[in-house]
Amino acid sequence: MPKQFVDYYEILELSPRATPDTIDRVYRIMLKRFHPDNPVTGDPERFAAVREAYETLSNPDRRAGYDMRYGDTQTGSIFDQETAQTDREEDRRILHAIFSLLYTERRRKPLDGGLGAVALERALGVPERDLEFPLWYMKQHGWIEVLDSGQIAITVEGIDKLADKDMAYRQDRMLPETSSVSTPGSSGRSNSRKETYPGPRPVNRVTVAG
Repeated sequence: MPKQFVDYYEILELSPRATPDTIDRVYRIMLKRFHPDNPVTGDPERFAAVREAYETLSNPDRRAGYDMRYGDTQTGSIFDQETAQTDREEDRRILHAIFSLLYTERRRKPLDGGLGAVALERALGVPERDLEFPLWYMKQHGWIEVLDSGQIAITVEGIDKLADKDMAYRQDRMLPETSSVSTPGSSGRSNSRKETYPGPRPVNRVTVAG
């Protein structure tokens, strides 16, 4: 009986286009997370699966052969309406979260405020593959740009889009609505209070006479 095909990219939570450096980095993270000696997240089965996936994907020749078989498994034509709807909702949540993070960085440093791809992955808690589509979509619309430093930053068009009604923040977005802010108290100590982030202010365009 032929061995069932195993999606190694799914196991490592990677895109099929992941670079060798990315594969190495993610492998090291997962190895520590699922190591049997880890009392919190240890998982012997996941640990073994991660090692098996890495042994294939870290070897150029073995990966090339695997990718040929992997491509054959991605040619299905069955359309799952429920899954498609879930994917759209998840993309929307990630899109909002990226907008929020990049807006905050741009407002903090107007000239060069941005975030690297790895920083976005860590801040959002999503794998690289889940960021590829929203980042591509935002770039095609001109809502984000890549700075000379290699970081991703929101553009003026992106800030305008963020102020549109159709981009209004939803209650179930990935970023929290409140953040802790320390204010000096009468006794010299810092008191923690909550501030609700209202979103960016609408941008008023000014016409400059020639």
